[in-house]
Amino acid sequence: MEIAKTIIPLLLTVSLGLLVIAAGIASSRGDFAYVISRPRLLAKALVAVMIVPTIVALVVILIFPMSHSAKAGIFLMAISPVPPLMPGRALKFGGSAGYVYGLQGAGAVLALVMVPLLGLVGASIYGVDAHFPVSVVARNIFIGLVVPLAIGLIVGRWVFPGVSPSVPRTITLIANVLLVLAFIPLLVAETPAIMALIGNGTVVAMAAVVVAGLLGGHILGGPELRDRSTLAFTAAIRHPGIALALAGANHAAKPVTAAVLLFLLVGLLVLVPYQMFLNRRLKRLSVGTQG
Repeated sequence: MEIAKTIIPLLLTVSLGLLVIAAGIASSRGDFAYVISRPRLLAKALVAVMIVPTIVALVVILIFPMSHSAKAGIFLMAISPVPPLMPGRALKFGGSAGYVYGLQGAGAVLALVMVPLLGLVGASIYGVDAHFPVSVVARNIFIGLVVPLAIGLIVGRWVFPGVSPSVPRTITLIANVLLVLAFIPLLVAETPAIMALIGNGTVVAMAAVVVAGLLGGHILGGPELRDRSTLAFTAAIRHPGIALALAGANHAAKPVTAAVLLFLLVGLLVLVPYQMFLNRRLKRLSVGTQG
């Protein structure tokens, strides 16, 4: 059991790191600064990724009579951006590399400022004694994004320039396998706590936050479907690592971990119909172009 407690977090860290390394290898020069260097896109990203999910989270927490753990999990996930799982999904639906990776870079910068700020706002609204230290957010972004991204850029730009596109795809496949290997036992271990959270509108509230992110991103993404879907995925998929780190910084009870995992599961399920919608739209556009 002690070995499992050590191996599972390690697998999660390695798998998420590999996803970022793959993104670094596959990216081109300037991709990660694409959004930051464009104030209009940065403003839209701020609203869709940070503001909309947080506001909806604050509303559903007030409306639904959920447990304190469920409320904490929803709020922590709502303010935790920079999803490592986003690039693969966005690129699959035609997202441009500059916009996809640029949103990751912008998300990291926004998180350093907005996560502590929004956390303090939420704590003030609910009158709770909670802390959202910049150091916790910065450490997670540095370990989970900056370091693996630097490795990916070094490998893709200097060590093996012109590397085959199959290399980042293979790394992504390995990362997804490791992610499943880590997530399944974690999910099994937390299943009783997750089941205890279901009820009193918890699942509906979590789904509402995810849907708000999808709609906000889709509307603010611009006229192109590929840009709409890219921002929608970025706004809807949250980063459980940051949420759990913030929970740990506040000495949150174990059920908060279960709430974060439940939110992640609900989010992945909510994404299914949206991806089906995108597939249908892309097929229609493809037929229209051929005609």
